[in-house]
Amino acid sequence: MFVIGQRWMSEAEPDLGLGSVVEVEGRRVKLRFPATGEERTYAQQGAPLSRVRFDVGEEIEDAAGNRLEVLEAEERDGLVRYRCRTPDGQVVELPEQQLDDRMRLNRPQDKLLARRIDPDAWFGLRYRTWLRNADNWRSPVFGLVGPRVDLIPHQLYIAHEVASRQAPRVLLADEVGLGKTIEAGLIMHRLLLSERVRRVLIVVPEALLYQWLVEMLRRFNLRLSIFDDDRFVASDEENPFLGEQRVL
Repeated sequence: MFVIGQRWMSEAEPDLGLGSVVEVEGRRVKLRFPATGEERTYAQQGAPLSRVRFDVGEEIEDAAGNRLEVLEAEERDGLVRYRCRTPDGQVVELPEQQLDDRMRLNRPQDKLLARRIDPDAWFGLRYRTWLRNADNWRSPVFGLVGPRVDLIPHQLYIAHEVASRQAPRVLLADEVGLGKTIEAGLIMHRLLLSERVRRVLIVVPEALLYQWLVEMLRRFNLRLSIFDDDRFVASDEENPFLGEQRVL
């Protein structure tokens, strides 16, 4: 229930600072955020707002910037009055309307103490998403079924066998036309997706440079940078991996 004078925090726009209820009409409530001079109107039902209330032992600030320790919090007619202790030991009362408008509750502990807790539905969704991602990562065909290729059984077997090794070191020696380019691309694709490698260097005859460039992009969506004689001369002997992670 909203009461004029209450202090609320916008969950969607925490940078606005503390807001004050200035109007309650029908199903709508209007808040003014003095720190920024902004006003917002919300539907009372499901408004992205959190009630600002401090508990005993917390530190707060008044409108003049004085830091106070909360000794007691009492609610009267929907408004909170704080009984506080000043740094020099004096006990004063502070209505919530006189809280510092610029206070922000962005730190996790501040959100927790202010009871600004997200619904567990979001946690559940995130948790289920991570479980689904974990299932994908554990799949024996992870990184092998996404490319735009019509796999032949022996290609899938070779790619899975090589990419699953701790330190792949192999020579693909199939006959011409049996898909060694596809096998190499599959191995590279899986190792990159599983983050077992981050850098790739492909060395081919000059006549095959653009063929490999097109094949890797069209079939595996892997963007490579060509490093040929012209670029080598222009690079002034700098390490190509300083600017590119996938070099052809």
